[in-house]
Amino acid sequence: MIETTSGTTPTDVVERVERAIERLAAVRAAIGEVIYGQESVVERTLVTLLSGGHGLLVGVPGLAKTRLVETLGIVLGLDARRVQFTPDLMPSDILGSEVLDQAPDGARSFRFIRGPIFAQLLMADEINRASPRTQSALLQAMQEIHVTVAGNRHDLPRPFHVLATQNPLEQEGTYPLPEAQLDRFLMQIDVDYPSIEAERKILTATTGPEEAKARSVLTAAELTDLQALVRLMPVGERVVDAILALIRSTRPAVAGEPAERDHPARHVAWGPGPRAGQALMLTVRARALIQGRLAPDLGDVAALAEPVLQHRMALTFAARADGLSVRDVVARAAALVG
Repeated sequence: MIETTSGTTPTDVVERVERAIERLAAVRAAIGEVIYGQESVVERTLVTLLSGGHGLLVGVPGLAKTRLVETLGIVLGLDARRVQFTPDLMPSDILGSEVLDQAPDGARSFRFIRGPIFAQLLMADEINRASPRTQSALLQAMQEIHVTVAGNRHDLPRPFHVLATQNPLEQEGTYPLPEAQLDRFLMQIDVDYPSIEAERKILTATTGPEEAKARSVLTAAELTDLQALVRLMPVGERVVDAILALIRSTRPAVAGEPAERDHPARHVAWGPGPRAGQALMLTVRARALIQGRLAPDLGDVAALAEPVLQHRMALTFAARADGLSVRDVVARAAALVG
């Protein structure tokens, strides 16, 4: 069993986890009052935020991605902003810029005007429509949690999270994120169509005289405490071994590590690095906390394999010619360790 941080006893962690479970149940209930269905999407997005990471929401228009981010900002007590990415968007439109001010006595000085990235929760809507230069400026800030303008460093607020969206349709004129930049996202969260029951509720609840509004449950400080608690949760050796086996089985087969014909590694052109393992170590803890458990299990590893790995790997030409998808290969790898 992986030990907790020195100075923190297991009893302290258990007590904090039990209190956190109650708070997170209230958070999910508040989100459910506004977002109907999409339980898996909501859970994975919360897991991303509790793990202190950034998420990439992929889905066709009209599936409430924007509404979900707005709701999360209110429920979690975060300062949330939204930027619509377009081909003419410049890095300064996001980061901010310096302007020249002149005092009454004629003295001149530069003043920094903060851009919308100075928020605790930023929605980067249709991030693949912006130029690579603008994408890089945002993704660098995501990694370093500060921006540099005119040689001066400006720290971003804490907590700081980016939830970016991508439309899998209409790829003409877009700039797909490079693999190195995709790796900055903790998870890729696929947003599918709602079930018939959820869609029925959407039709009746959103077309009446009044529409449900989100309510605040947490504060930014409480979210930061929960993120610290996630890192204190113990992880069993079986779970650690499963994470290692999953990551290594989705990398290309190398000499000294024989792989059977149907082994996932035989179908991978390039696979996830150690950052993917770090992501799984954090997200399985966060999922266990959201579901009311004191420690993660193998089911958490299997459940989060796809959103953590699918944007961090690519298949060989032969695998794609055989009709395999990244999801298929990840599912085979998860079955081996589950």
